[in-house]
Amino acid sequence: MGKERELHQPMAVPNINYDAIDLTNMRDLRNLLYAHGMRPNKAFGQNFLIDRSVLQRIVEAAEINENDEVLEVGSGTGVLTRELAQEARRVVAVELERDMLTLLEKTVGDRPNVELVERNLLFINPQDHFEHRPYKLVANLPYYITAPTFRHFLESQNPPRLLVVMVQLEVAQRIAAAPGDLSVLGVSIQFYGKPRIVSKVPAQAFYPAPKVDSAILRIDVNDEVPLTLEERDRFFRVVQAGFAEKRKQLHNSLTHALHYKNEVVRACLSQAGIEANRRAEMLSIEEWMQLWRAFEALRTTPAE
Repeated sequence: MGKERELHQPMAVPNINYDAIDLTNMRDLRNLLYAHGMRPNKAFGQNFLIDRSVLQRIVEAAEINENDEVLEVGSGTGVLTRELAQEARRVVAVELERDMLTLLEKTVGDRPNVELVERNLLFINPQDHFEHRPYKLVANLPYYITAPTFRHFLESQNPPRLLVVMVQLEVAQRIAAAPGDLSVLGVSIQFYGKPRIVSKVPAQAFYPAPKVDSAILRIDVNDEVPLTLEERDRFFRVVQAGFAEKRKQLHNSLTHALHYKNEVVRACLSQAGIEANRRAEMLSIEEWMQLWRAFEALRTTPAE
């Protein structure tokens, strides 16, 4: 089993048949955690999935087969890792919290197609583990780190070709929103791929139960990103400027945030075929691209 560190020293715990433990059974899970002197850590957003039907929906949504390589970030107890390992050729399971990683070594460590990595998921470089090979990202993401996680992997040199993640329901709805309800987060994900909500997941599917419901979100990543890294930075500056003052009409938000004269902004909107009185949440990804190109033309036009 590949690891980036030496195994922790085993704890003095009773003899446990880890393969026989049902990690979706709350009683078994609580007894396991107790035996290891552990409890869910709020600082790491640890809410453990205890609904087997939800696990099955995650794996089915990812359409995993025997040729797939999978990256799982925030592996926790290994409840999802086990399901992934049954279907995939290889699973790279990432976990940061040291006590949880010690437990993970025991619940999934004997599986030859599972590699454990002790690392903050935001410091994972997919190329280190998959080179340029395709892979899928499947995870139950902690709520506090959802947006940075998407950005980190979608902007990497080797992004996943498919993501299936458990996120807060409200976040999933924002990501999958249609024009009229879009946000910066929705635009930033839909720029890279097509999201859809697979199913809602009630809070009771977790131990301990969070205060909000969740959702399984699938994102089919586009084969190619239309802009270079530098162009993407400029594109998202325009998007962020448009959303800077959500209650204002688009021409006002862009004028204030980009520091152009209002008549210049209106000209760019007109060139993009967008009415100046629309609001940022109403624009589609294609319209944002058209608007960005109009500003790019302005930026590259020599001053008279």
